[in-house]
Amino acid sequence: MEYQFFIDTYDTERIKTLSVWSMFKDDDLFIRPHPLEKKDRSPLEHMVHQCVSEDKWFFNMFGIDVDAPPLPEKEIRLEFIKRYAEDSGKRYEMLKTKDKTWWEEKVSFFDTKRSRTWIMLRRIAHTAHHRGEQTAILRILGRDVYSVYGPSADSGGLPQNNAKSIYAYPDIKSLIEGESKGGLKAHLPGPGDKACTERPDL
Repeated sequence: MEYQFFIDTYDTERIKTLSVWSMFKDDDLFIRPHPLEKKDRSPLEHMVHQCVSEDKWFFNMFGIDVDAPPLPEKEIRLEFIKRYAEDSGKRYEMLKTKDKTWWEEKVSFFDTKRSRTWIMLRRIAHTAHHRGEQTAILRILGRDVYSVYGPSADSGGLPQNNAKSIYAYPDIKSLIEGESKGGLKAHLPGPGDKACTERPDL
């Protein structure tokens, strides 16, 4: 199918998002980068936004209803992980049933009309954008940051220094099991003795 890559990408975005959520500690959820600045989202507010906005996009633009509340009954980190894992898993399965005609159909995108391929590209970019904001918060908090799109400073730094991509968990099932037991993430070697930037002298 011509648009299988969208389905595959959505599936990988699911675990990337859940992996970033797993890097926070339970006590981090209400912290803002600037404590008195209400324009900044806390990690919990990012989780709420991801769950609610994705639910609305899929229901209104893709006609995909997972028949479940978008937010967990108990708004704690592990329950957000479980809720989003389940709901996004249902969306993934439904996307696999869609054909070329469905993907190319133009539907309402806020105040305009766009093809579902266009909308899915924007959805993936939307999720990645907010995930980047969350990894910035993780850095501010001094938390370990695992690979999301390749090596991170904590997994060895830059690729030219032979850094490896090290993911917190190999799959969503392992992630939920590991976080349910208090965290069983992969070991991180740290950056080593080389700079994690291409401009170490600046």
